[in-house]
Amino acid sequence: MRELVILGTASQVPTRTRNHNGYFLRWEREGILFDPGEGTQRQLIHAGVAASRITRICLTHVHGDHCFGLPGVLSRMVLDGVAHPVHLHYPASGEEVVRSLVSLATPGLDLRLHPHGAAGPIADGIDIERLRHRIEAFGYRVAEPDGRTFLPALLEKAGVGGPDVGRLARDGSLGKVRLEDVSVPRRGLRFAFVMDTAVCDGAYALAEGADLLVTESTFSDDDVRLAEQYLHLTAGQAGSIAASGSASALVLTHFSSRYDDVELLAAQARLTAGAATVVAASDLDRIPFPARRSNDGRAP
Repeated sequence: MRELVILGTASQVPTRTRNHNGYFLRWEREGILFDPGEGTQRQLIHAGVAASRITRICLTHVHGDHCFGLPGVLSRMVLDGVAHPVHLHYPASGEEVVRSLVSLATPGLDLRLHPHGAAGPIADGIDIERLRHRIEAFGYRVAEPDGRTFLPALLEKAGVGGPDVGRLARDGSLGKVRLEDVSVPRRGLRFAFVMDTAVCDGAYALAEGADLLVTESTFSDDDVRLAEQYLHLTAGQAGSIAASGSASALVLTHFSSRYDDVELLAAQARLTAGAATVVAASDLDRIPFPARRSNDGRAP
């Protein structure tokens, strides 16, 4: 199962309707928590997500609205008796902040720290790119490997069935039958997470081919000067990043408290987002992945 659960959508300060940041990605056996701001532990309860489902925590940077919920989440996992290892990824320049936050948590969790300082892979299927913010920041891309989809009619014609299908998938051939004779390429799903940043090469790289792209949209296009000053994105810029990468779906979040109605931001993003579906996230939304694309990058 693959699904994004929105735990919070506020930037800098929470509001009556928006908690600080927090995003939980269900990715088959992995449960990845991104940028847990204050109140994330409580938001997990409201969203019906058990803290025990978390296997990784990924911080884009160490501004408080993206990490001050970390001690509470870790303490809750200890209280719930989580026994599996939990991997914490974060910019190496934030080492002191991260270790201070971890030190506040209840001890007893098998927490494994993974600082990073350059673009590239950081775990199986997870890559990072450098973003452009007031402190060091990185965005994340989670991708499944490309594979193949069996075609039942061709399997039947080739006389392959039952356990032999699994053997064919594993070995690539079964007698004279090759895997490519009875299947078609299947493009792996891709998720991208772009938080606090100005427009930069890293944001475009993360968005490339994304099935589900999450980006900050702190400011309206009318407030572009504020975005430039604080190194954040406007809604229109977020849409342009999605369009440039041919993303299937764009989820906007990290909204300034100056905007009561974030549909204004969604409307601005739609003008620049190309074919991407645009959603302005609300706290506790559950967002499914779009239909899987064909191997040429188009939706089936």
